[in-house]
Amino acid sequence: MSELVPKSNETYTNDPLEQTVATVVPIFFSIIVVTGFFGNCLVILVVCVNPQMRSSTTNLLIANLAVADLLFVVFCVPFTAADYMTRIWPFGLYWCRVVQYLIVVTAFASIYTLVLMSVDRFLAVVYPITSRSIRTEKVTKITIVALWIIILIVSSPALYVHGIQEIVEVNETYVMCMYLELDYISQSTYQICFVLSSYIIPLVVISGLYIRLIMRLWQASNGGVRMSAESRSGRKRVTRLVVVVVVAFASLWFPIQTILLLKSLGWETTTPFTVMLQIISQILAYTSSCINPLLYAFLSDNFRKAFDKAVHCSSRYNHYSSNIPIQRRLSHGGRTSSTTI
Repeated sequence: MSELVPKSNETYTNDPLEQTVATVVPIFFSIIVVTGFFGNCLVILVVCVNPQMRSSTTNLLIANLAVADLLFVVFCVPFTAADYMTRIWPFGLYWCRVVQYLIVVTAFASIYTLVLMSVDRFLAVVYPITSRSIRTEKVTKITIVALWIIILIVSSPALYVHGIQEIVEVNETYVMCMYLELDYISQSTYQICFVLSSYIIPLVVISGLYIRLIMRLWQASNGGVRMSAESRSGRKRVTRLVVVVVVAFASLWFPIQTILLLKSLGWETTTPFTVMLQIISQILAYTSSCINPLLYAFLSDNFRKAFDKAVHCSSRYNHYSSNIPIQRRLSHGGRTSSTTI
């Protein structure tokens, strides 16, 4: 994961380029930090303060995604920006390993929360009645906690494969935070495993779930499945939001994941074009940590109204559930089914 940060001794080919990067890139990263911090805090706030929103499995997963994004913009992005501004790593060995570890943790937390959101949508649409005992607030919270425990353990190798290394260039010596060449695992093997586990495999699983889900919705729209028009509309609305979030994540991370994969296979160039390509790709990937609140605001009336209430600190906020229909009860075969968001 250290290769997400183009090191100055590896990629900067002339002083003007290095100076431009050291000035411009931190500005973009600062925008990401500010918007990501306030946006994700707002998402967490509106879910946590409203009991009805917390009772929705999709909303709980959205809040968990916001937590992962918030950790990323607070503990990872600022130090990456600092790494661009200086030709040395000024934070020491401990924080070098911690930052690289948190990059891996938050990347896994984000993509596998999206997997859980896709599983939740799949169960809600394809098995709406039998999945009710699974799609509960308690089960979702347990699943989220289990997910974080697994990720924290699985990501632990990142603590050992990164460290401080001295790079000697002509008459100067630079101290860099980077991947350490180890006997038991090569950098290419590490990067390939990361790309597969944090991007390709999860997206294949998500794609399979949505293919089946879309087939179910298509059958329902053509009368093959008994479902009220209101129920179909509610499920399509929530599913559309989750799909957009997944597509946004996949699209924004695609360039840098492709570069990581190519570099792990031996591709390595140091031209100004490739340097800028890596930087733009990294900015796009980091943008994914602050774009989700905007998607919720555009695609969900309930989140948009909740954001408005939170921003204006309205005294009516405590009566939010009586003013905004967060959870709509839908008829389904004599029983009720709730739509989220």
